[in-house]
Amino acid sequence: MKPRAAVSTAAALAIAAGLPLLDQEPGAHAAQPALHRAPAARHAPARTRHWHPRPEQYPRTVTTTDLAIPMDDGVVLRGDLVRPVRADGSVVARPLPVIVTITAYNKSVLSDAGGLGGPGSDYLVKRGYAQLTVDARGTGSSEGVWEAFGPRETRDYGEVVAWAHVQPWSNGRSGMTGPSYMGISQIFAAAARPPGLRAIFPQVPGADVYRDIVASGGQIDVSFIPLWMGLVTGTGLMPPAYAADDPASAVRALLDRLTTATTFTGPLLTSAVLGGDPAYDGEFYADRSPINVIRRVRVPTFLVSGEYDLFQRGTPLLFEQLQRQGVPVRMITGPWDHLQGSSGAEVGRAGYGPLQELWLRWFDHYVKGRKDPRLLRDIKPFTYYEQGTGRWVTTRRYVDRDLRARSFRLSGVATAGGAAGDLVRRGARPGTSAVPPVPVTGLCTRSANQWTAGILNTAFPDNPCLRDNSLNDLGGLTFQTQPQRRALRIQGPINARLYTSTPTGDGMYSVAVEDVAPDGSVSRLTGGWQVVSQRALDGSRSRYLDGRLIQPFHPFTRASQQPVPVGAVVPVDVEVFPTGAAILPGHRLRVSIQAFDVPHLLPPLTGLPQIAPLTIHGSDDFPSVLTVPVRR
Repeated sequence: MKPRAAVSTAAALAIAAGLPLLDQEPGAHAAQPALHRAPAARHAPARTRHWHPRPEQYPRTVTTTDLAIPMDDGVVLRGDLVRPVRADGSVVARPLPVIVTITAYNKSVLSDAGGLGGPGSDYLVKRGYAQLTVDARGTGSSEGVWEAFGPRETRDYGEVVAWAHVQPWSNGRSGMTGPSYMGISQIFAAAARPPGLRAIFPQVPGADVYRDIVASGGQIDVSFIPLWMGLVTGTGLMPPAYAADDPASAVRALLDRLTTATTFTGPLLTSAVLGGDPAYDGEFYADRSPINVIRRVRVPTFLVSGEYDLFQRGTPLLFEQLQRQGVPVRMITGPWDHLQGSSGAEVGRAGYGPLQELWLRWFDHYVKGRKDPRLLRDIKPFTYYEQGTGRWVTTRRYVDRDLRARSFRLSGVATAGGAAGDLVRRGARPGTSAVPPVPVTGLCTRSANQWTAGILNTAFPDNPCLRDNSLNDLGGLTFQTQPQRRALRIQGPINARLYTSTPTGDGMYSVAVEDVAPDGSVSRLTGGWQVVSQRALDGSRSRYLDGRLIQPFHPFTRASQQPVPVGAVVPVDVEVFPTGAAILPGHRLRVSIQAFDVPHLLPPLTGLPQIAPLTIHGSDDFPSVLTVPVRR
């Protein structure tokens, strides 16, 4: 265990792609990237001027690397401990509150590059905290076989916090930070209720890994999931820094990485794309889904989510459940993809201060015990960016009492190539419209950026495909309203019910909800996907507003798969992921429907073919409809 000087977090590299990410020093406000330029925010929450961050107590930090952290099955995890250093160069040895981060992306890489791990830990450490960053089982420098949030790994999380609780450098009070994988690990750790854990701060965590990311609408993700698994495996093959001091442990760790690749990641991906058990929901995904343990979480939780994030669907579900349980919880949702939400560089735009200042305020109150009586009054329960206006809106709940369900019927005939049908509230005309199987739709959309975690925006921020969806819309069908006379404010989950027939018995819908400007440019607000043969609906787990379905829940099991009988017309409910947007006067609300979303999704290489047209029916007998929650 050799101390080394702490590396400052500068403009970071996106680990997944070797590309720069935004970083943020305390008090700095980064410029908005080109993808998300919007009018200046109006009616944003006022910055709470009566609260100011504490100044630094210590000028420097020091890191002790590769502490051995034994688990109860004998596997040794490794963690890096960052502590403050006084002006005279002495390390602060007295017990401090500890902030714990558990990562699968190799703590050494995160420490040197930053970015995907969020801002650096020095901000808190220089204000009297210690930081412990630990490689998850089977990743980085830790021993064991990685199984992506498997039951043994998630058990480790609580054990890590409990281990830190009794160390001589800990005062017995701890919190947790980190985005993405590091955010999910916080939920599982808090659910274990380890001693001393007082608060957590997860950025962009998932809830239901199957529905959120692995298989959108029942079709396998072939963009992010292979990239992610390759990232974890690749960073794990780097020789551990402690190899010279403990070669036996280093060799065991490297052999474990090879076992992971040959017994877990490779077979899992292969089986999924071949239509094996991993292509369906079940115990494997249930074990790995934070939503199934969130009811055990009792510690105050601050969530950050993104409207174009990988976990756009899941993070709000965690927020809602925590709020129902009476847990102190706050959530900020911004116009961010996964890398942007992970970096946290734009969190300050919501009006409450930069991310690191929010860390300090949250942990000082709940971990250090420096009482802040205005904390929960100043920061509203839910704050979201409203696309279309650029406003930051605050509400008490995610689906609040001022929302009403509004349904728009698909009316008339739409044809591929740009001839749009109508979206109407009354007086719908009958019609049938064929969705062509164009296996390149999705390439020129914000979806392509979302499901590569934001890499496209990082590499090509001026790419017109990320700002205007009109080219992609030509590859499918569109239905749209007349220009709005007054703003239509949408917030929450959306359902598209499409009455469908197909000659093959199967197919997939890729549905986008969009804003069409008076100049014809099209902004993609959100999207949803659904495999037709997986249309079975579990009404008891679906969400309704004013008696209308706004968030369908499909079982996605092998048993629930039902091919469409030849000649039959069946309702297919497409869960469109939640958003917050305003369709301004003169703009149109549009629903765009394609049969593919490339590079995001791939149909199984076995099973029913999905390369034939899908026919959408609209009539009083087959009322295809888009239902959105509208803010009054």
